[in-house]
Amino acid sequence: MRLFPAPPPAWLATLACLLAAPALAQSQQYTAAQLFEVANKALAANQIPTAEAIFRALEQDPSLDIRSEARFRHGQLLESQKRYPEAAALFRALLAEQPKAQRVRLELAQVLAQMGHGSAARRELRLARSGSLPPQVAQMVNQFAAALRSTSPYGGSLELGVAPTDNINRATGSTTLNSIFGPLDLSADARARAGVAWNVGGQAFVHDTLSPHLQLLAQVSTQNQLTVNPQFDDDVFAGDLGANLALGRARLRITGGVSYRLYGTHPYTLSANASVNWSRPLTPRTQIELQSDFSAVTYRTNALQNGDVFSETLSLSHGFGPRLGGKLSLFGQRVTAADPGYATLMEGATVLVWRDFGRATVYGSASVSHLASDARLFIYPDLRQEWLTRASLGATFTRLKLAGFSPVVRLNYERNQSTVSLYAYHRLSGEIAINRSF
Repeated sequence: MRLFPAPPPAWLATLACLLAAPALAQSQQYTAAQLFEVANKALAANQIPTAEAIFRALEQDPSLDIRSEARFRHGQLLESQKRYPEAAALFRALLAEQPKAQRVRLELAQVLAQMGHGSAARRELRLARSGSLPPQVAQMVNQFAAALRSTSPYGGSLELGVAPTDNINRATGSTTLNSIFGPLDLSADARARAGVAWNVGGQAFVHDTLSPHLQLLAQVSTQNQLTVNPQFDDDVFAGDLGANLALGRARLRITGGVSYRLYGTHPYTLSANASVNWSRPLTPRTQIELQSDFSAVTYRTNALQNGDVFSETLSLSHGFGPRLGGKLSLFGQRVTAADPGYATLMEGATVLVWRDFGRATVYGSASVSHLASDARLFIYPDLRQEWLTRASLGATFTRLKLAGFSPVVRLNYERNQSTVSLYAYHRLSGEIAINRSF
């Protein structure tokens, strides 16, 4: 970034001087270059509050160049103090007004990596590559991308939200169930119920870098749906141990752990899990990713469902421009069970597109999948076959902060068409949430 000497408004210059160096606040006017010089001297003297006061004042200047320079310097200062969430917010605000400022995007990627957000950091690198970069900068980006890992030794995130829905239990709207004994009446609790859920989710991780090519990791996470009626509560707790490996331009992540699920406050499943994730850039703007998951699941309520779950996902991510990106995923899942009626095979696809509008990042996604069971369950006359469609639209307002939290809004729709009426449902839900990374 460079300095722009155009003079700021008189009130801004006076305010900056009063905050930063009262002795300088006299009748004379100061240029932006002089105020930045005062900030430099304050930093050299380790007077951090003084420098921050000047930067904050200049960030309000009507000149785009001056406030961009102030945000960039302020962000670098916060980054040097390991105040990463604050630095990321400033870099995002700068990019909202100057999306082609690739140097700023690289700084943001570095901050995100320090926060442990490796995927978000790689996304910013793909956006940087979508623009024109000088050869030396392009080489630096390539080196950074090749070595990028979650470098923060520890961190986490927290999200709190409220989500009204017309089908809180993802249940059928039918009043009867077709069976080999004829139509059976369904109780009110077995049918779709409208309600409001309070969603609480979070994770915490610890990393230990043993070498430039090997990093050990540990992570715990939780996702909780809390409702007025506890029988619809849904709580998942998980813990994983593993390693990240750098293999040339590719990255390999191997983890294993356990997860425990409660539904309606009662034990539901206990799973032993393993996961392998491999990713590699295909071009400066495109990345391929392959993930394999395995779980051995024990059901507390029905032993006939006990079995293994094998999942495969192939994804391509692409940066179309400085503010636009997308992702295409193909997935498949095989579920085995003690009773073949609960064993299923599923395949599908998901498309995700997101757009950065500066003050908010908006995304839209759509997916479709087909599921078929191995055999007919004894009580149902038909073999279970389903088509599940999902659509989601949401926005994260990264520039709005409340105690470090950013607001999030989402609108979700699901429809499951099934030959077994018990599994057929549709669901519309909205969500207003706040989230924060630590």
